[in-house]
Amino acid sequence: MARKRKGPRSAPRTPQKARPQESHVKVVKRPMRKPVRGRPAWVPAVATVGVIAILVVVFLAIRYFNTPAAPTPASSNQTSQVLSTITSLPASELEQVGAGSSNNRITPVTGTALTGPGGKPLVFYYGAEYCPFCAAERWPLIIALSRFGSFSGLTTTTSSSSDVYANTPTFTFHGATYSSQYVEFQGVETTDRSQKPLETPTAAQLALVNRYDSGGSIPFVDFGNRYAFDGATYQPDPLQGLTWNQIAADLQNPVSPQAQGILGSANLITAAICKLTADQPATVCSGAAIKLIEAHL
Repeated sequence: MARKRKGPRSAPRTPQKARPQESHVKVVKRPMRKPVRGRPAWVPAVATVGVIAILVVVFLAIRYFNTPAAPTPASSNQTSQVLSTITSLPASELEQVGAGSSNNRITPVTGTALTGPGGKPLVFYYGAEYCPFCAAERWPLIIALSRFGSFSGLTTTTSSSSDVYANTPTFTFHGATYSSQYVEFQGVETTDRSQKPLETPTAAQLALVNRYDSGGSIPFVDFGNRYAFDGATYQPDPLQGLTWNQIAADLQNPVSPQAQGILGSANLITAAICKLTADQPATVCSGAAIKLIEAHL
């Protein structure tokens, strides 16, 4: 068995007090930071203008790619063929269409009876070639007036390429004449499709516009100072992207959107003219559809 070694005991050590440590932490002075300036006042304005500019560019790009190209100008033979087609539609088809999808904007007006140089009731049109609503309205005007007489010198054109309903196929009354034993017609196209001056109304014509079309909308049509309307009586949508021949072909189908809009409007105009002519000729004014529209004028 092992033994523990014996020897003199060592005296107990007296614990020494720890000396307080001297502070040697160095205070580091940080450089003063310059205060951060707020966002300049012009930044939001510039950002807003930038966003608007981008939106305008996007809008113009979309409009450019969605604008139908202007149809190839119709030749004189094509124009004659189209006019022959739309002015010889059977009365039965017009009767079937009735008011169609037209919007009756014709309202009664009061004033001295308006007659032309020949003493017959005058139908007065005021518009412009660039105007897409004028472009749409010329179709029913030509069809309706051709039931009472005949045009000569009508030519084709399109509305402005930079306006709504761009390049709407139509005709122009510039240079055209009209003859009828029942009514007279005067048409004023103030500017061409590029909005360059074309025709200047007489003082008497301008007085009519100022009196009955105070809002300045075109087209404006006056029926002998008994009825008048401004704006288009149907929307030009069905004419977009079509040629004159295609529109003429569509008018031979009474349920087509083109026939519902154009022929329905032609019946409205026909009814207003029948009011001027004491329902003459009877072959035009005695139809049930025309009588029904007359009753609501």
